[in-house]
Amino acid sequence: MDEGRDELWAMEGQLRRRGFTAIAGTDEAGRGACAGPLVAAACVLPAGRRGRVPGLADSKLLNPATREEVYAEVVDRAVAWSVVSVPVGELDARGMHVTNIEALRRAVRALEPGPDYVLSDGFPVSGLSQPSLAVWKGDRVAACVAAASVLAKVTRDRVMVELDGRFPEYGFAEHKGYITDVHSAALDRHGPCSEHRMRFVNVARARDAHAARTGPVSAAPAMHDDGPVPPGSPVAALTSPAPMEHAR
Repeated sequence: MDEGRDELWAMEGQLRRRGFTAIAGTDEAGRGACAGPLVAAACVLPAGRRGRVPGLADSKLLNPATREEVYAEVVDRAVAWSVVSVPVGELDARGMHVTNIEALRRAVRALEPGPDYVLSDGFPVSGLSQPSLAVWKGDRVAACVAAASVLAKVTRDRVMVELDGRFPEYGFAEHKGYITDVHSAALDRHGPCSEHRMRFVNVARARDAHAARTGPVSAAPAMHDDGPVPPGSPVAALTSPAPMEHAR
């Protein structure tokens, strides 16, 4: 294995030498998309050669076919892994940052057996019982975070392909809900569907423009800004189902 590949496992090696055995990585997919769910994942890879997943890298650096291959290897080799999906309604109701951190926290808590150290990609994840560290570009420098990024990305891409069958006019199978020229043109032409995030300025603008052309639509649900949710709020707890996929 070349030096660059060895570096992907160096951080976990350092933590194991300090006495931490089960090191989890956590990451999300879909944070920047304007349609579809947010998907968070967590993963603990085994020590030694079995934890050296062939082809593992930041999911954004892998083509779709390779991501699927790496996903299968991660699922087969991982000591524990979990995936949590948060639907669009909750993203609009609570705000992206609050929901993102909660989803990452839920993904870590769903691991069985649980980890004794957690690495996250970029954002610190509050409320964990284990010591944790937010790592800049963690999906490129820590193998467990890269594994989580692949789990989240492949799971979300599969969801977006399914949504493409329900809403073929938007091309979700190609751009996966991100703001591409093709997606923007479809939004302008058709207005948003139920899988679009109304908090996004471009989506709200398309909704209003489409309503002006075709007639009034029902009011959007009330939204909370990112930040602490008031006690007793009906959106105070995530209501998405238990992790979509969970092995070991």
